[in-house]
Amino acid sequence: MLILEYNKINWEKLTIIFLKGVFMKSNVKNLKWLSGGFEALLGIPFLGGSIVIGFGYTPLAIALVLHIITLVMAKKAGVTANGNIFGIITSCLAWIPILGMIMHILSAIFILIGAAVQRSK
Repeated sequence: MLILEYNKINWEKLTIIFLKGVFMKSNVKNLKWLSGGFEALLGIPFLGGSIVIGFGYTPLAIALVLHIITLVMAKKAGVTANGNIFGIITSCLAWIPILGMIMHILSAIFILIGAAVQRSK
């Protein structure tokens, strides 16, 4: 009976589920590095503002989508993404010149610290 129970377990599916969880956390970590770097770029005085205004505020929409994707994937992987929540707020308020720069810098710090602290395994 014990041998029969062992054969009922779908080991291939179990392995795929395990690896998917490991790779999912790794992908979330990579997305955090990407979104944190993007926030840091937009937080550079004058350069970030020039990028945002020059592209017609499209970088703020791109950042918003990137933060939402990272947040959803983090929740699926069971990882916290507090910095990306702050990034979503930043993307919505960053059209205000000085406030936007400060919030981009803070978002970058929070996201990059979260990415550095997160374990992939």
